[in-house]
Amino acid sequence: MKKASSQARENSRSGTKLVIVESPTKAKTIRKFLGSNYIVESCMGHVRDLPKSAKEIPEKVKKEKWAQLGVNVDKHFEPLYCIPKDKLKIIKNLKDKLLEADELYLATDEDREGESISWHLLEVLKPSVPTKRMVFHEITKEAIQKSLTETREIDYNLVRAQEARRVLDRLVGYTISPLLWKKVAFGLSAGRVQSVALTLIVDREKERIRFKKSAYFGVLAELEKLDEKSSEKSGLTFDAKISTYKNKRIATGKDFDGLTGQLLAGKDLTVIDESSAKNILNEIKNKNWRVTEVEEKPVNRKPYAPFITSTLQQESNRKLGLSSRETMQVAQKLYEQGFITYMRTDSINLSTEAIKAARESILKKYGKDYLPMVPRNYEGKKAKGAQEAHEAIRPAGISFQDPDDTGLTSTQFKLYDLIWKRTMASQMTDAKQKQVSLKISAGDALFSASGTTIEFAGFLRAYVEGSDDPEADLESRDVKLPKLQVNDQLKLHYVAPTSHETKPPARFTEASLVQIMEKEGIGRPSTYASVISTIMDRGYVRKNANALIPTFTAMVVSKLLSQHLTQYVDLGFTSQMELSLDNIAEGELNWEMYLKSIYHGPNGLRANVEVQHDKINPEEARSIKLEGLDQYEFHVGRYGAYVKSKRDGSDVSASIPDIEAPADITSEHVEKLIDQKLKGADSLGLDPITGKKIYILNGRYGPYVQLGEIDAESKGEKIKRGSLPPGVEPRAVDIKMALEILSMPKTLGIHPSTEKEVKVGIGRFGPFVLHEGDYRSVPKTETVFTMDLKKALDLFSQPKKGRGKAPPLKEFGLHPSHEVMVSLFNGPYGPYLKAAKVNIGLPEGTTVEQLTPEVAFMLVNEKLGVASVNKASKTNKVSKLKKASKLKKASKLKKASKLKKAKK
Repeated sequence: MKKASSQARENSRSGTKLVIVESPTKAKTIRKFLGSNYIVESCMGHVRDLPKSAKEIPEKVKKEKWAQLGVNVDKHFEPLYCIPKDKLKIIKNLKDKLLEADELYLATDEDREGESISWHLLEVLKPSVPTKRMVFHEITKEAIQKSLTETREIDYNLVRAQEARRVLDRLVGYTISPLLWKKVAFGLSAGRVQSVALTLIVDREKERIRFKKSAYFGVLAELEKLDEKSSEKSGLTFDAKISTYKNKRIATGKDFDGLTGQLLAGKDLTVIDESSAKNILNEIKNKNWRVTEVEEKPVNRKPYAPFITSTLQQESNRKLGLSSRETMQVAQKLYEQGFITYMRTDSINLSTEAIKAARESILKKYGKDYLPMVPRNYEGKKAKGAQEAHEAIRPAGISFQDPDDTGLTSTQFKLYDLIWKRTMASQMTDAKQKQVSLKISAGDALFSASGTTIEFAGFLRAYVEGSDDPEADLESRDVKLPKLQVNDQLKLHYVAPTSHETKPPARFTEASLVQIMEKEGIGRPSTYASVISTIMDRGYVRKNANALIPTFTAMVVSKLLSQHLTQYVDLGFTSQMELSLDNIAEGELNWEMYLKSIYHGPNGLRANVEVQHDKINPEEARSIKLEGLDQYEFHVGRYGAYVKSKRDGSDVSASIPDIEAPADITSEHVEKLIDQKLKGADSLGLDPITGKKIYILNGRYGPYVQLGEIDAESKGEKIKRGSLPPGVEPRAVDIKMALEILSMPKTLGIHPSTEKEVKVGIGRFGPFVLHEGDYRSVPKTETVFTMDLKKALDLFSQPKKGRGKAPPLKEFGLHPSHEVMVSLFNGPYGPYLKAAKVNIGLPEGTTVEQLTPEVAFMLVNEKLGVASVNKASKTNKVSKLKKASKLKKASKLKKASKLKKAKK
């Protein structure tokens, strides 16, 4: 009987192939390209990892010294792999599906991470059927069909390289982090790449602290060409700046040191002040203005290479305002839906098919003048052994979909459009420009002017780096000068002094941080997004607009690591680690011997941390000095940063608000914080209604206005506070503004449709307007003081931004099996279905108009599966049991009542 059953199972699975990928979206897209004899399932990323908590460590090894580390450092650096609880059902499902198949295809991504996932699947599933590694760099029908015929074995060098990276990151993080807990504060973390990125940001902040501003002046003239015959004005004006005076060059911004702000040594020039500038202009304004030199120069600009991971993150941040993490999330969706090629790549190369597709699109959209005779090839530098696909990031397929034809919306559309434009531009003709430079004399002064005209746009018609609208940018790049010749006379419209000040080095943005990390070989493009997210999530860095600002905690941690574990935040040392991991991937370096050299020995990580543990004084470790503020000590404590100083021989301290940037703190600011702590703040005045004093105070989250005495809360009194609106400095707040802030939220008027109040206020995330529980942020172009009812109603009339908060685009009603409401919403990554608390993306090509209730319910079934149905069934059973129990109880009470009556 058993033999017959086994035979039946063999017959039922004959010809069936199981394909395993990482994500449900990827699985859904690939299913469309494969026949009915293929089962495509998702493993939902890694199925095993090092233990993340003590709960995950198996009982048999819990008492081992190395168990918490998750790596047996004394036995070949054996990793302790655990299967997380949320993966058990997934693995069971994969094993069940494997019983139905006679062949297994591991189709995870083609980088080290993907290779590692395939290996882990092999280790966990232990397949008895033939297994093949299936690789592709785009999810199109042609690519998937081709990959089925060109399978390979698992590349164990890539697996070892990824395993070595994971183990190395664990060793560094789990060895150094406990040192930070003991010496600075519990919960802090260190990381192999994370700590270096943090040091870069902190070092830039130190440069800003050291920077000393320098003021300098210039002279600006507005000029116009005179008609030679009639001496009348031509109508075309242009600006010219003073360059020399009495044969001595006038200092400009480039003559000052970018790090110190001071004039560079050895410069033979004149720095003019306001008085000198006025004297010069008074002397020259009535002189003849004449052209002394004209230089025209043609300039050819070549297009940029197609995107790789790092350049995509940089441009997405600059143009679309997306963080590195958001960029990679959206790119992942586009890849899985078959719109772009694999997005983790260091290669700038394009395949022959891609170049052909790009050239066809250029010819169709822009015409033959924009198509070079010979295709462009980009085979520039690439990191040895880097985690790369075969190609750069480009639109998928053998013909490229125009962005307007994709059906994509929101952020997905914007990112695809960016990738499409960059790919097009990379295969277009050069841009031809003409640069014109003028020298103009006026008495003893010489002025200069320059202009640029675009003779032929070339690739700029499709793509301008840093600009979201190439057509608009072409207009702004044209700086036209009138046609001028030597000795031409010019008419002076006006001349005025111009004031300038040297600026400190700019703080890093995500784009510029990624750029320097790539340049220095720190981490890999695929890790940049997670590194930046980690340092922000840990409270080391906050974001203001696009700038990455380190907190005082970051300054303290960076100081400790730089002083006591120098090599682990050294750019060269960390870059060498990356090269070693690349060598492991190439099979040129033994991974175990490499880890041994890093961790063991007198100069190894373990010994280094043990030695430094005894040397570091916790009190000293938690404090820092800021250059120029030597009379103060800055500390990090349990409740945040604070400053200490001496007053009358005694130590005094005051909290520093979290929003304060270390480089922006001045001695005046510190003194004000200390005075406020010692004396209490000076009252701005009295509230005319309550007669209570009004104060402006500094809290952990920034300045705020308070009604009532400072210590009123300690006496049990309720006090009213109001945060200052964004951009309002405490010194700018007077009694009138303070009363306005304290009146928030205040009523603007009555909504004409609902006859309910519309209010404006200031909350944790800034100014807002409110109507019947519906909040809308006040745009940056307005303030709480300028908002009125009309402006508020305009805000409420617009669709609400934010995932799942706007009204649904469609409502499909109650799902017949799962008994949950199903609705369609428009989110930042495009339209999606919402079933209870579960969000479900739409398949590629599905438009909002095509989505019927039947299709929507089917997509919910695919996402929620049988488990949810069982859960619903269990819920129904529980409900029925409860109902039955209630009926039984009621019946018993009824019987008891009857018996009681009968006795009476």
